[in-house]
Amino acid sequence: MDNRADVREFLMSRRAKVTPEAAGVLGGANRRVPGLRRSEVAILAGVSVEYYAKLERGAIGGASASVLDSVARALQLDDTERAHLFDLARTADGIPSSGRSRRRATRSSTPRPSLQWALSAITDGVAFVRDQRQDLLATNALGRAFYSPVIGDGGRTPNLARFQFLDPAARDFYPDWDLFAEMCVAIMRAEAGRDPHDKGLQDLVGELSTQSETFRRLWGTHDVRTHGAGTKRFHHPVVGDLTLAYEELAITAEPGQVLLVYTAEPGSPSAERLRLLASWSADLPSVPR
Repeated sequence: MDNRADVREFLMSRRAKVTPEAAGVLGGANRRVPGLRRSEVAILAGVSVEYYAKLERGAIGGASASVLDSVARALQLDDTERAHLFDLARTADGIPSSGRSRRRATRSSTPRPSLQWALSAITDGVAFVRDQRQDLLATNALGRAFYSPVIGDGGRTPNLARFQFLDPAARDFYPDWDLFAEMCVAIMRAEAGRDPHDKGLQDLVGELSTQSETFRRLWGTHDVRTHGAGTKRFHHPVVGDLTLAYEELAITAEPGQVLLVYTAEPGSPSAERLRLLASWSADLPSVPR
């Protein structure tokens, strides 16, 4: 797969973010680039200027792990960015990343019954499974109530990215909409690097790029991130404001799928609102498959 454009834009965007001061090099006058020069990255990485220029043109195939590590250090990449660089290199070499086969199918797989049982056993928090395409594949009862604005009245599989960028209700549901938008795109960009042959993800990126200027702009930044853990704010149409902690767990039996659990601090107003939401959720229909 020819991913030279992605490699070029990723390396150029990371280089632009590193200031000479942060890299410990003399800035000098009359600089025409916002960050480091190619020659400065080459020196920091211990490679020739010609070789680094070749990498930044997108010709990353065949680059050794030691060279990639040196470039990652020179560009001060974080762990997610470094992993993305290696994913791009594996793609250029024709090697599937993260143990995933080269998928072409666009449909999300149906969760195993045992996975749904595990979700249903979580009763005090919002629990759901999403895939690398941001499809909401399964939830527990509280998750169905929590994500009722996303799930809507049925139809195609609910998708968190489509909701984020194409549904006006998202700006009410996510008080920190701009931050959520950046996170969503950065997670999708990292997934695209891990599995560039996923046609479903490619189609989703194309759809959102066509319909959302914000998505198109954020996709062009080449920022990447993992979800992991943290805290988010929501405004639910039934119970109001919620501040929830989240933990993301990889589902090893289904590469690309993750289990996310949102919980509230015990005794907090958000915990009480989650209990109210749970009592409201009893009559909600199941997530569409």
